[in-house]
Amino acid sequence: MMHAHVLHAPHATLTGVPNGKLGMWVFLASEVMFFTGLIGAYVVLRLSNPAWPGPDGHLSVMLGTINTLILICSSATIVLALAAAQRDALPAVRGWLGLTMALGAAFLGVKGMEYAAKLTHDIVPSTNIFWSAYYTLTGFHALHVLGGILFNLWVWSASWRAPSWRRQGHRLELAGLYWHFVDIVWIFLFPLLYLF
Repeated sequence: MMHAHVLHAPHATLTGVPNGKLGMWVFLASEVMFFTGLIGAYVVLRLSNPAWPGPDGHLSVMLGTINTLILICSSATIVLALAAAQRDALPAVRGWLGLTMALGAAFLGVKGMEYAAKLTHDIVPSTNIFWSAYYTLTGFHALHVLGGILFNLWVWSASWRAPSWRRQGHRLELAGLYWHFVDIVWIFLFPLLYLF
């Protein structure tokens, strides 16, 4: 039987924070700066263009709302995966992580539908500044969602063998931190792009 200590890095550090968690926080800080720059540029462009987004600037609020709900649900499922890991319930960990990845894939599927609808009407990044910003912001976010799915897949694969889980189970918390970051970024992008 495994114990909850497998969720934490095995080595003490001078900071009192495990190296993996500290590394993830530093990485997320750099990602916050990256998205802050992109969102800041979007806001400046938006405020300096009174005709924003122009005649072609129509997004489906319904699809944006569905994607928001998908990511909110995925935040809940990864929390449930962590709670299951703390109970040493590896089948439940696999189930909740699998659902988290499925929700992430559903988000990308909906985003792909949105992109396809725009591309069939010849709405591309060069159509105007709004679409350039839209494709840039949502494209980088989608790449981060894909990265989160791959990270979760790595953790999920470790949960199938107890020896692997003892060595790598603590990475579930790191995957959760990253996944919540991706969800929070979308919470900012959704109103900026779809509602205002």
